[in-house]
Amino acid sequence: MNVVHHRYATVQGHRIFYREAGPADAPALVLLHGFPTSSYMFRDLIPKLADRYHVIAPDHLGFGLSDAPAADRFDYTFDALTTLTKGLLDQLGVTRYALYVQDYGAPIGWRLALADPDAITAIVSQSGNAYDSGFVEGFWKTVWDYQREQTEETEAAIRGAFTLDLIKWQYVTGVPDESVVSPDTWHHDFHLIARPGNDLVQLALFRDYATNSPLYPAVHAYFREHRPPLLAVWGKNDPIFGPAGAESFREDLPDARIHLLDGGHFLLESSLDEAAGLIHSFLDDVDPKP
Repeated sequence: MNVVHHRYATVQGHRIFYREAGPADAPALVLLHGFPTSSYMFRDLIPKLADRYHVIAPDHLGFGLSDAPAADRFDYTFDALTTLTKGLLDQLGVTRYALYVQDYGAPIGWRLALADPDAITAIVSQSGNAYDSGFVEGFWKTVWDYQREQTEETEAAIRGAFTLDLIKWQYVTGVPDESVVSPDTWHHDFHLIARPGNDLVQLALFRDYATNSPLYPAVHAYFREHRPPLLAVWGKNDPIFGPAGAESFREDLPDARIHLLDGGHFLLESSLDEAAGLIHSFLDDVDPKP
């Protein structure tokens, strides 16, 4: 079993937690998590990839074990989270890397790629949208309503996403056998999301998510011009980002590998070995062993 290190770095005055494993001189792989979780979602994947990759998985500011300054003391936007991620990679001397993006990690990853296209060697997307296709209205209508107008009613509706029941729903919906998903996952996320003041952090990011769709045309142009190798490994029953989000990558990257597995939004909790095998094979093809 490959050793995983649990570390902190101070970036722009903020303490950022990250998991790191694998040889320091190996090809780098940066794992970017989504809402409402943290690098904890990669805890079992990292050892499977660290045999020949330098794996780095940070907790975004406001999530996991990273600092979570109050929303009135830090402007929580996807631009700001991207800047902190880039700052961490700069500190670690990581200048070229493959990206693994999931949920919120996707808009952060796309911003990194647009800012420095030559830094990206490959992309793995697991429920990380780059197209307007695939947003499941049953989940997103509440978000869109809140983005359009912040009222008592729209805020109360969006706050449902912070509850233990709705976080559990994200983990178990679409999973063929719910008993394989550890309750530790949703309790871990809920405990951290429920910290005093973190609700305002999350509300700010739900509002700022509206900035991501207007960025998509630039992302598509990046795909067409730079042709990054891309693997979409997706839960076909994801109740938040449906399979159309995965299939859309072929619009601009005809050679993209698309795999829809029998699972939900947090695919690694129920299909870890299958997903890890696909990821390893894909990355090995991008950067063949000598």
